[in-house]
Parts: sequence; C-alpha cells; structure tokens
Amino acid sequence: MSTSLLALTNKLLEFTEQILEKFEEVKKTKEKGDFYEEVKPFAEQVREVKDEWKTLAKEWIEAKKPKYLHVKQIESASEQMELLSVQAFFPETSRTRFINYWQSARFILTSLKDLLEKE
Repeated sequence: MSTSLLALTNKLLEFTEQILEKFEEVKKTKEKGDFYEEVKPFAEQVREVKDEWKTLAKEWIEAKKPKYLHVKQIESASEQMELLSVQAFFPETSRTRFINYWQSARFILTSLKDLLEKE
C-alpha cells in the first residue's frame, strides 16, 4: 500500500507545482482559463488522484498512527487540492488565500511523503 500511496503523493505534489505555475500565469495575463477546455479536465484529473490518495492515506494513518499527521489533515489537504485545482484558473482569486491553501496542502503532502520514504 505505501508504494502506491507514495506514488499518489508524488503525483499530487507535481499537481501543486502545476497549480502554482497556472495561478502565476493567470495572475500575470489576467485571462481566465476556459472552463470546459482547461479548468474542468484539470480539476477532474486532480480529483481522481486526490480521491484515491485520500482513501489510502487515511488507511495508512489509521494503521501506522504517525505522531504528527492526522486524518483531519488528510481531509483538509484533499479539500484544499480540490479548491486550488479550480481557483488557479481565475485571476480574481485572492493571492493570500490561494498561497495559504497551497502551502498548507503542500506541507501535508510533503510530511506524508517524508514519513513514507522513511518506512
């Protein structure tokens, strides 16, 4: 389980980088992403990986009981990834809120990745 969880965690970390790049690009150009051409397909791609990751991560946490990572954090990161995957395409998105969500999700993903790699 932990190898597939690690692969999914790495994929979500890649998505966080793509999301940040898209956000910066949209902020610079002030052009919204086309909903059906860009936003929806990307958000669905993220959701698919995120849903599988969330299930495995919760199972892993319940089995391993790591000291500094909890199920609530997994749920929070999951919600944040969903929001970020859509909000990145809209120039009116608040930079501060976006960056806070992005950093939070990335921190949880990185923490989980570190724990999995130590196993």
